[in-house]
Amino acid sequence: MLKKLIYTSIAIAFFAACKSPEARRPVQTRSGSFINESVVRNKEIYDQEKMYIEELIEKDSLKDYIASESGFWYYYNVKDTTSTEMPDIGDIVEFTYDIKNLDGSTILSKEENGLQQYRVDESNQELISGVRDGIKLMKEGETITFFFPSYKAFGYYGIEEKLGTNVPIQSTITLHSLEQSNEN
Repeated sequence: MLKKLIYTSIAIAFFAACKSPEARRPVQTRSGSFINESVVRNKEIYDQEKMYIEELIEKDSLKDYIASESGFWYYYNVKDTTSTEMPDIGDIVEFTYDIKNLDGSTILSKEENGLQQYRVDESNQELISGVRDGIKLMKEGETITFFFPSYKAFGYYGIEEKLGTNVPIQSTITLHSLEQSNEN
């Protein structure tokens, strides 16, 4: 009888221990309204910047502006019509670039930035997304001026003591060399 009681107690303890753990419920739930408000605010900022950039483009009839699929605009300062080689993933490019306000005042000069070496889409180099996307549109020897809305530039963070938050910029990039990777 004592053995049956011990075996029964062990069996009950074994089955009670197999109960799956219950998920802890959050103490406080959020509605997600902050995210929704942020999305609306960012769309409004982009629309205002887009209108401003398009107004600048309309006033400048001397240049032939192109709208990119990535959400920025550009024109060629120097265009290579003979080459067909454009940077692809893994290629190594050397380039110089500057950062200016849309009115043309310099924020970071080519000299301050220096000659940059970048492995296309594989480098952890701190380049703004507009520059990374713009380089992929270039051929060796070309110089292009890009107009980037703030989300393609420095966005909310800006540049400390040089550029405020959510400020669209222009950047002139010269692609000095393009080294194709072996994988291409």
